[in-house]
Amino acid sequence: MKIHLPVLTIALALATAACAEDTLNDFKLTDLLIERDAIKSGGPPRDGIPSIDEPKYIAPDEAGFMRDDDIVLSYTHDGKTRAYPLRILVWHEIVNETINGKPILVTYCPLCGTAMIFDREVGGKVRSFGVSGLLYQSDVLMYDREDESLWSQLGMKAVSGPLSGTELEWLPSGHLTWKAWKSKHPGGEVLSTDTGHRRNYHGRAYAEYFDSPGIMFPVPRHNQALPDKDWVVGVVADDGSAVAFPIDHLEKTTQATHDGVTLEFDPASRLATATGEDGGELPTVTLFWFAWQAFFPETTLWQP
Repeated sequence: MKIHLPVLTIALALATAACAEDTLNDFKLTDLLIERDAIKSGGPPRDGIPSIDEPKYIAPDEAGFMRDDDIVLSYTHDGKTRAYPLRILVWHEIVNETINGKPILVTYCPLCGTAMIFDREVGGKVRSFGVSGLLYQSDVLMYDREDESLWSQLGMKAVSGPLSGTELEWLPSGHLTWKAWKSKHPGGEVLSTDTGHRRNYHGRAYAEYFDSPGIMFPVPRHNQALPDKDWVVGVVADDGSAVAFPIDHLEKTTQATHDGVTLEFDPASRLATATGEDGGELPTVTLFWFAWQAFFPETTLWQP
């Protein structure tokens, strides 16, 4: 069959337009840095998991919903310390926060176990983030409300949209038990369950997932040295190389050094603190092994 040039030109134009207007969960997928097929729907629609945009805080002795072995994410800036309980973050995944004038982005992905804090000022603008309902390598994809770019939490950068390629600044934070945090920061503040949303903050969300060895979404297997859901502490060294410290091994020691990273771990509080070769503090994240090796395929693995 003979196809006339004008018809072919129109067909190509329509195909190009369709490609340019590719959307998912109402997000335009443009300037992608990752494979389109690697972006998965997590189930909820855009903002189906509501971020906390007006966080409220209470004193530690008012937090009756907390248990001693609960894990909190702790951040200190200019003398003020706040705790973000994972039992609250699991329902919201994002807190848009300002602490003593510093805008920060508190994030949590229950599928990867990743609780991380970033600077919310990006590209000279303070941004507000939400949960897209999309995943990349089983990890939450966030979006900024100003430009609607998609941001990878563990990738620590925008992977789609006008800001594609822009990096987030990962900030050091503490990942420790509520009991230890209360003792360490008696004058601190804890995120309140008064979030503006009705959720079962007293329950244990994702209990079946955390108690099982399986994962929900496929990820590339670059390194199978550990079972998928073994807990590790992930650190990026000063030179950009990635290091993982298995929690099982850290339970038996208080200090580990590997590839320019020195890690101190307290088994009682579950707190891991890392320093680089110059003695400066490095951010750490406690997470499942499958997630760390998926995002950092060249990671080295500390063994005692």
